[in-house]
Amino acid sequence: MNILQNPLCWALCFGLNLHHTIALHSAEPTQDPLPNIVLFFADDLGFGDLACYGHPYSVTPTLDKLATEGIRLEQHYVTGVTCNPSRTGLMTGRFPATFKKHTAKFGFQDRITISELLKQRGYRTGLFGKWHIGPKNEAVDGTYGLDVVKVMGKSKDPEAGRDDDLTNAAIEFMKETAGKHPFYINIMGHSTHFAVNPPDNLVEKFKHLDIDRSAFSERMQKRIDEVIEVGGDFNSSMQHYLADVYSIDLNVKRVLDAIDELGIRDNTIFVFSSDQGPAPVVYKPKGIRPYSENMIGYAGIFRGEKHTQWEGGVRVPFIIRWPGKVPEGRVDNENVTSFIDWLPTIAAITGIEDLPNGLEGEDVSAVWFGRDHTRTKPLFWNNGGPGGTIALRKKDWKYYSPRNGKVELYDLNYDLAEEKNIARSNPELVSELEAIVQNWRQQLPNYVRP
Repeated sequence: MNILQNPLCWALCFGLNLHHTIALHSAEPTQDPLPNIVLFFADDLGFGDLACYGHPYSVTPTLDKLATEGIRLEQHYVTGVTCNPSRTGLMTGRFPATFKKHTAKFGFQDRITISELLKQRGYRTGLFGKWHIGPKNEAVDGTYGLDVVKVMGKSKDPEAGRDDDLTNAAIEFMKETAGKHPFYINIMGHSTHFAVNPPDNLVEKFKHLDIDRSAFSERMQKRIDEVIEVGGDFNSSMQHYLADVYSIDLNVKRVLDAIDELGIRDNTIFVFSSDQGPAPVVYKPKGIRPYSENMIGYAGIFRGEKHTQWEGGVRVPFIIRWPGKVPEGRVDNENVTSFIDWLPTIAAITGIEDLPNGLEGEDVSAVWFGRDHTRTKPLFWNNGGPGGTIALRKKDWKYYSPRNGKVELYDLNYDLAEEKNIARSNPELVSELEAIVQNWRQQLPNYVRP
């Protein structure tokens, strides 16, 4: 078992300027027809929530099989610690803190998205499920170059799980489009976001489990204690959470089955991931709420959760399948990738050579094709605007620079759980990393909140 598994691992909108800046060379040669691209994005699913990522009780046969049919990345990161920032980085290739106005309220402003670029390339594009990338009144067909936008939440069938309808809508889009246009789809699910309250028929599948808390990492024990403290029964709470995860697996299976039925498997890139780590048992601004006891997501050995910049909050599962292009059964625990790389990587694969200025991600298609990639740009996370804590990953170093408080430095090559702060014993390295953080901080705009 790999150490990371072990519990003890988007026509440009009118008026926008596209800058001719980046020639792409590292991707495989673009082939005709262009590949379809499907991203299935879970919500608040922890790094360790799938069986193939080390969960001792999770039932995820479709995703486990998907991992054997493609590549499973173990050092993949999100661009934000909550839902909107994570989607912002993915869609634009820009870190959320570089936007002057809060994107959940004001949208992407003048930034160009991957869906706009792909639409110009001839793709039919769609988003199904959760929005959270701008004002709700902008969640309409055509926004961000998305031909079809269907913002959907709870499903009509009470026994199907909450993401059933949005999955159906995505499948219908594929059926309408396949063979006519290449397509790009964002399937933005709601599971396992609060509140985890799956239907009884799904929970029943797990009722036989007598769950041993010692099967989980030391980092998970505090979360288990919190479940008990809020009045939950750990066994029942885990059964409900596993049922919600299982519903994700069922929906992924339906999408993959539809791809096979349409005969487009070999020319479809399918990616599964999550928008950040597991949500806390109790979200302190709101306190204990109904179903708080079911927030029992698992980040494996990693410290932290959603809302935090620790590895448990920002490192997520990432599985990619593209038959004949992506190697089968590869587990990559060496290469560092992020959703900040999504736009330049997809652009490279689809032959888009004209990209916006200022992209902060890089083309990591080599990793997707089973090769190594030496990352040249650091990764940043910023909470609360320019004045907030900034976390940095550069090579194997994870560095935390708060406005006030203790600087922290961890060597992820040896300390995945971020337990030993080595800042005091590495003053020169701290100075080097702090200079990178401060240079980036000084470039951030004055943040306008809603």
